[in-house]
Amino acid sequence: MPLQIIRNDITKMQVDAIVNAANSQLRQGGGVCGAIFAAAGPSALQAACDPLAPCPTGSAVITPAFGLPAKHVIHAVGPRWQGGQQGEEGLLRGAYNSALQLALQQKLSSIAFPLISSGIYGYPMKEALRVAVDTLGSFVMHHDMMVYLVVFDRTAFKLSDRLALDL
Repeated sequence: MPLQIIRNDITKMQVDAIVNAANSQLRQGGGVCGAIFAAAGPSALQAACDPLAPCPTGSAVITPAFGLPAKHVIHAVGPRWQGGQQGEEGLLRGAYNSALQLALQQKLSSIAFPLISSGIYGYPMKEALRVAVDTLGSFVMHHDMMVYLVVFDRTAFKLSDRLALDL
């Protein structure tokens, strides 16, 4: 199956690239972003990110992964939730698609995504999961790449099971 939803720590994934739910300045943040920076080596990853900033919302850039088991980190900037009427869904889809396009350009065979924007950016988890599964699922129908959606908490994993039943 080219798209799998798994419960795991994204910093432990042995894939060609992991995706960082990044901020537009590509600075070390909290949540998934903070964990990725900490595991990669914060000063090395920050030095690689600095010349690439700013990265617009809905876009992505790629860096080496340094101390992570992955080869690359793709930094995708998702939107802050503002009630759903400010183009958030399109921007979120753009963040996923931009990361996927970078993976294709680099000829990667595997990529692991977190649930972008669902943490401190406040995107409702169920909606963020729907957008992620729809966007990633459409991609794997046309491309030969193993794609993982990595959720860290039990609530998101249970939601993914319910979402699969609704599709």
